[in-house]
Amino acid sequence: MRARNGLKAAGLVAASALLIVVLTAAGLLAFIFYNMSAGRDWTAPSEKVSAALIWSGNGYTFTGEELLGEQRWAMLIGLDGQVVWSLRKPADVPEAYSLTDVASFTRWYLNDYPVQCRVRDDGLLVIGSPKGSVWKHDMSMGMDVLLQIPLWFAFLFFLAIGCVLGLAFLFLRKWFRQAQQVRDTARSNWVNGVSHDIRTPLSMVMGYANQLEEDPALPPARREQAAIIRRQSQTIRDLVNDLNLTMRLDYEMQPLRRARLRPAALVRQAAADLINGGLEDRYSLEVDVPPEAEEVTLLADEGLLKRALMNLMNNGVRHNPDGCAITVRLALQGAECALEVDSAGGPGAPETPPTAPPSVLNEDGSAPHGTGLKLVEQIARAHGGRFEIVQNGAHFRGRILLPAGQAQI
Repeated sequence: MRARNGLKAAGLVAASALLIVVLTAAGLLAFIFYNMSAGRDWTAPSEKVSAALIWSGNGYTFTGEELLGEQRWAMLIGLDGQVVWSLRKPADVPEAYSLTDVASFTRWYLNDYPVQCRVRDDGLLVIGSPKGSVWKHDMSMGMDVLLQIPLWFAFLFFLAIGCVLGLAFLFLRKWFRQAQQVRDTARSNWVNGVSHDIRTPLSMVMGYANQLEEDPALPPARREQAAIIRRQSQTIRDLVNDLNLTMRLDYEMQPLRRARLRPAALVRQAAADLINGGLEDRYSLEVDVPPEAEEVTLLADEGLLKRALMNLMNNGVRHNPDGCAITVRLALQGAECALEVDSAGGPGAPETPPTAPPSVLNEDGSAPHGTGLKLVEQIARAHGGRFEIVQNGAHFRGRILLPAGQAQI
């Protein structure tokens, strides 16, 4: 709902900005056209004023005073340069003009009076306005430049639209990021809170279950039930820890403490931790490190890679309650370094390639094999590698592949 409202707001902002640009451009063009020299108040009356000035044989008759209004004045300069007729001509306007004077004031001003001129058969009609009332400037432009004006206008128009939309996009992206950050923070706080609330009673359950398991006064069946409670509580604890780490990797809140390490030693240490954690007799564990991989080093987060190996080994234990053979293997595959964990199958077990692209995530982002394997894939991606699954019946193999840039012999 919030995303939909955000998109509506973005559309409204963009539409409003576009409408503002269009109206501003149209209003500017209308204002310029209305007030330019081709407007209704300046050039258009000159033809009517000239038509209203008629030679009657004995003198000139003028019937167009309403066209001039109260502030304008007019005069007619004869072919000899003398003023032969005038109406309200200012006193500082001369009575005679040379060819140079006429050429000057027809383009600019006559004694600071803005004027317009119209050629007649009997001379030159000059219509003047008060000083400072009209801005007059002679302009010239090449036709090639004039023809480019629509293109420049279109360019500036779309540039303005792009700028407005770009600003709207930046503001909306910032708003969406802030909203996403608020949601991520709330989700993180909720997960952390729930995890803390689960760990406290879970520790008590595990402590009491361990005491009951080791109590010699209880019959073996009861002690076995207590052991089951302890193991399942440990599973819940591991799931809570995986949930926290998965969330931190999802939102890039987990820093990678990269250091140069030997994966051969890491594989042996992870296997030893699994055994020391109480691996039951019905599970066999083997470590396979070829001689050529003993000196390989990786630049990686030791704690996260060890966590990924532990999750793969515990996955084999969890899904094979009747026991299985677990093999932890370090291998070099071309330019990649592979950390593999097999369950229910050893090195010689047949390998069937997956029928779909190897990914532990469903289309909706969930993990079909549980949170533990999703965490393994996230750790592999965080190191620039990938995680593959190969499964053939009871044989399950999880493979972490690290890129060649992180492998060094």
